[in-house]
Amino acid sequence: MLNGIVPLFKEKGMTSFDCIRKMRGILKMKKIGHSGTLDPNVDGVLPICIGKGTKVVDYLMSSGKVYRGSITLGFSTTTEDLDGDVVERKSLKKKLSDEKINELLNSFVSDDLIQIPPMYSAIKVNGKRLYEYARNNEKVERPEHHVQINYFKQIKDSFYDSTKHEQTIYFEVGCGKGTYVRTLAVDFGKKIGIPAVMSNLTRIKSGNFTIDQTVKLSDVEDAMHKDNIDSVMYSIDHALLQYKHVEMSDSQWKLVQNGVWLRPDELDINDEKCVLTYKKDIKALYYFSKDKQAFKPEKMFSNK
Repeated sequence: MLNGIVPLFKEKGMTSFDCIRKMRGILKMKKIGHSGTLDPNVDGVLPICIGKGTKVVDYLMSSGKVYRGSITLGFSTTTEDLDGDVVERKSLKKKLSDEKINELLNSFVSDDLIQIPPMYSAIKVNGKRLYEYARNNEKVERPEHHVQINYFKQIKDSFYDSTKHEQTIYFEVGCGKGTYVRTLAVDFGKKIGIPAVMSNLTRIKSGNFTIDQTVKLSDVEDAMHKDNIDSVMYSIDHALLQYKHVEMSDSQWKLVQNGVWLRPDELDINDEKCVLTYKKDIKALYYFSKDKQAFKPEKMFSNK
């Protein structure tokens, strides 16, 4: 069975599940998942986890994401992007200066930014997804969502359309998991009393993968035909690069196989978490318990 991660380039018009379904058909296996949904009109990096790779989905998602896109000021839509119906228009009589744009973008940088999820999203409220309420024109109170914004910056000069009285701002944002970039665009406009929409978005980094490392579905299909799937697939270790790796001795491996805790002096590290390998093969992720003063298993990848 195949085990690893394929850094797929998701094209616009496809859902994340479309990618999973096609990958299952190409690889002829069911144990496949992705790390972080991308909306149909968003393209970019979508790490696909295969076989034992599904065990590292959470670690891929927690490593943060980077997006590039654009915000257009002057109108808003039902979906907060260009897929929805226009619900409000308001002319921007004067072009925003770079100084003002940078000030507004920087105001979102926070370790704990509160967002209200868009109605057209998959968040569940009372057992029902928000987009289901939206499609039925039903009102429901949306829960607060806490996210991390590492940076939010302009990447090139904005464009002011003097005929439509709209302005488009081109940005890059580095953020934590669960961030609604559509909502960042809308909230940017709210800060100056102008309706806004996310007019374009590409995810350029996710789960330690950058967009230049991605492959297309056709590349995966070609690799399978040539019996060279390793050319498009990375080891599950790629999701765990942020942790120190410790190679176990034979005796340590026998203990870890049975889920035994290890003392810090046995591993000779000061980190809170570490990846344990045996004969250079990843076996487990251990974390340090302050209560027990020992390293305990957080995730077992293999006990064979």
